[in-house]
Amino acid sequence: MGSYIPNTKAEQQKMLAAIGYQSVEELFAPVPKNVLLKELNIPAGMAELAVSRRLTALAGENKVFPVIFRGAGAYRHYIPAAVKRITANETFVTAYTPYQAEISQGILQSIFEYQTMICELTGMDVSNASVYDGASAAAEAVNMCRDRQKQRVYVSAAAHPQIIETIRTYCEGYGAPVILIPSGADGKTDPAALSAKLGEDKTAACFYLQSPNFFGLIEDVPKCAEIVHAAGALLVEGVNPISLGLLESPGANGADIAVGEGQPLGISLSFGGPYLGFMACRTALMRKLPGRIVGETTDAGGERAFVLTLQAREQHIRREKASSNLCSNEAHCALTAAVYLSVMGEAGFTEAARQCHSKAVYAAKQISAIPEFELVYGSNTVGGSFFNEFVTKCPDAAKTLELLEGHGILGGYPISNNQILWCVTELNTKDEIDELVRLLKGAK
Repeated sequence: MGSYIPNTKAEQQKMLAAIGYQSVEELFAPVPKNVLLKELNIPAGMAELAVSRRLTALAGENKVFPVIFRGAGAYRHYIPAAVKRITANETFVTAYTPYQAEISQGILQSIFEYQTMICELTGMDVSNASVYDGASAAAEAVNMCRDRQKQRVYVSAAAHPQIIETIRTYCEGYGAPVILIPSGADGKTDPAALSAKLGEDKTAACFYLQSPNFFGLIEDVPKCAEIVHAAGALLVEGVNPISLGLLESPGANGADIAVGEGQPLGISLSFGGPYLGFMACRTALMRKLPGRIVGETTDAGGERAFVLTLQAREQHIRREKASSNLCSNEAHCALTAAVYLSVMGEAGFTEAARQCHSKAVYAAKQISAIPEFELVYGSNTVGGSFFNEFVTKCPDAAKTLELLEGHGILGGYPISNNQILWCVTELNTKDEIDELVRLLKGAK
């Protein structure tokens, strides 16, 4: 897009100098080389039709797997046809952020309904109008907990590595220290280590705990909440929203803020986005919640109406002094989540969660029965301590996944050369699981 940006080379150099860089390449140096795209390799002077055909051919090189056993933060779930049909309505697709809120009643109502459902799902009092993704929601949440006296942020080492890195990135800008609480031999956060760290720190702002954690294990959230609150800090719980069809809500567990990735709520994998970060909190923290909050009221005629109740305008005006860097929201993704929850209903949503768990338990039992594929956290064989993801050993992760790819199966997420994180959802059939097991028996 460089040639389409309406500024001169001289202006670009002036902007780079202002932030302490010599070149655009130096600015983007932290981006891994294997994902940095310099150009699309399209010859100059091609006609529009030729370019379209070229891009279509390039897109055709993407491999879409018919069978998936990988999650690790992004999950393939069944999306009812009604969800995409409703959200494709041009009224929703063309709607923009409601700066003139009073004349945007339709989009405001859709956001209000979304917020209401997120509050019901998480057991919290207030939800915002969504943020960019689950990782940024976690980072924004820990920032909500900080004040002048309490700056230290504690994070479970069993949380998703990318979420940990995102929190660290945000906190680096604020100058807030990030301390990891180690996990025990069972793959879960060590409560004793948490208690020891928080007990001696009067500057602890919060503790971020993910449950189910990165290894798919269900953490003892109430116990961690008790430890955190005894130290005068706040508990931020990260959750997989589908798991809440079976598990206790963050509110019931004692969390102060609930966050997570909303992609499982009717949003396709889409090669990585756009996704949806949901955030909800207790009333006491409402005014620290970033982004927008839509409220319900009545108009002059006594009719039901919707308004932007709270919005951190400083993020648009004060810029570097703002408490949040949010300047928009994922409104259409939030709408999709609301429509998905409405279409599924309580019974359908619970059934999806039940199938995710029961099929994962079946898969775990079958895979762990194969020599060299035993569960890393073996006490979880019965399925009581994980939701729909689990870790097994394997002879060679790379070779195992290559074998599965040759049969049209995207295998689990490789944690190391001899460990794989498997994921099972309601879309995985018993025949698919049995075929996976058959292939794994031949893996060397």
